[in-house]
Amino acid sequence: MDASTFSIAVIGGGPAGLRAAEIAAEGGAAVTVFDAKASVGRKFLVAGGGGLNLTKSEPTERFAARYSGPEMPANFWPALIAEFGPEDLRAWAAGLGVETFEASTGRVYPREMKAAPLLRGWVQRLRRAGVRFAMHHRFVGWNADGALEFATPDGPRAVKADATILALGGGSWPETGSDGDWVAALEARGIAVAPLRPANCGWAVAWLAEVLAVAEGRPLKNVGGRAGDAAVRGELMVTRHGLEGGAIYALGAALRAMDRPELVIDFKPDVSAEDLVRKMGPARRNWIAEARQRWRLDDATAAIFATHPDAAMWNAAADVAAAVKNFPVALLGPRPLAEAISSAGGVRWSELDETLMLRRMPGVFAAGEMIDWEAPTGGYLMQGAFATGRRAAQGALRWVRDV
Repeated sequence: MDASTFSIAVIGGGPAGLRAAEIAAEGGAAVTVFDAKASVGRKFLVAGGGGLNLTKSEPTERFAARYSGPEMPANFWPALIAEFGPEDLRAWAAGLGVETFEASTGRVYPREMKAAPLLRGWVQRLRRAGVRFAMHHRFVGWNADGALEFATPDGPRAVKADATILALGGGSWPETGSDGDWVAALEARGIAVAPLRPANCGWAVAWLAEVLAVAEGRPLKNVGGRAGDAAVRGELMVTRHGLEGGAIYALGAALRAMDRPELVIDFKPDVSAEDLVRKMGPARRNWIAEARQRWRLDDATAAIFATHPDAAMWNAAADVAAAVKNFPVALLGPRPLAEAISSAGGVRWSELDETLMLRRMPGVFAAGEMIDWEAPTGGYLMQGAFATGRRAAQGALRWVRDV
């Protein structure tokens, strides 16, 4: 049956929703994008503040392994990334006239390092494809007749659609519209939703005043980090409230699983403990000062290292070397969800079939961050939004053709 006789409502104007709208329109459906804000792509633009890391050049198997979440189907992400991977996303951007480049880290950015030109071209292409935009429409649920209900400046509005794609985001950066208000509407329909929690976020640390005086705002570059069995390499940033940065973001899931979250830092991951002992030479006292000079510790690292709980008991260079490679930082907890780059939690996988349709609500699909998955920064979040938006739209098109 011709999908052009059917309407598909996409609720949420972030990258997952816009990609879903694009695929649905290409499939011939009449598509309307509803968003609570005055314009779409607000979180997309915020993400572009750092250059818009679209994706990362990485083999599919390794790329797919970056995604995690309870109950997540084992083969979901490998199959999804194989269908629409980093090279596909770069080709999509090129189709909008946006050239991309691969940085030395493998991360992929627009050549202009800006999100606005890409978003502007994307919206123009969607309009040319017939996609309509209904702004200032806050989704509040479904009415007794099964119609979508929205709160608008002109009062409540009910909308009928043959299929619906929910792309309402998580709970981070609520000022962009990603505020998690949708949770109550889905739970009212019996949909199980895991609590939204901060992911890719800073963690609170009770820094001493003397540490902050030296280290606040300073990066800890090229360090190793461990949380339980999980280990990463990256950078940390000392803040007044604790620690930020890619290294601790990537360990978020492991840290949340700990009763007493603790980050173990290796300040010298490229040097063995034995080599550090050798570099210490004849030193037998003034360990912090000697380590700072002989191991070339920067000011921030030295200030933090001086607070090691066992510093008073160091009797040999081997003790100091072991400490600098296994420095424990007790964490008080994650920073608030509103400050996080992304959120964990969301619609549980058990509620979704392989097309991302809600099992309890045939014809309603979910995409993007509102599903219970998480991934580190570095292009994985954006790729995940695009790929799930595509999968949900394909499912919606099949649904409207088959019913």
